Amino acid sequence: MAVEKVTDLGSINITNEAIASLAGGVVTESYGVVGMASRNILRDGIAELLNMENYAKGVNVNVTSKGLEIDVYIIVSFGVRISQVVSEVQKNIKYVLEKTLQQDIIAVNVFVQGVSVKD
Repeated sequence: MAVEKVTDLGSINITNEAIASLAGGVVTESYGVVGMASRNILRDGIAELLNMENYAKGVNVNVTSKGLEIDVYIIVSFGVRISQVVSEVQKNIKYVLEKTLQQDIIAVNVFVQGVSVKD
């Protein structure tokens, strides 16, 4: 399901993958985040670190009648306060997506899939 907008000139459709890629780019620029993680944890409880082309695999977008719900899966850096990193990620995603899409973001759920020692 995509975000649809109707204007005087026609309609605009924004796919969930485009929204997920935008959110993934915002997340990776946040302090304390090593990268995006896959929604599916691999065998021994290890999360796969995604590269830039696959950010959409680490973000789940749900379109509801009230607005968008975003689920983000991340890997954080060792030695940072996880609660602060998660709070900043939530604020950044909410701000950028609301400004860019002009849609209400009702929830940003952040799932920390792992902690990485390397930068």
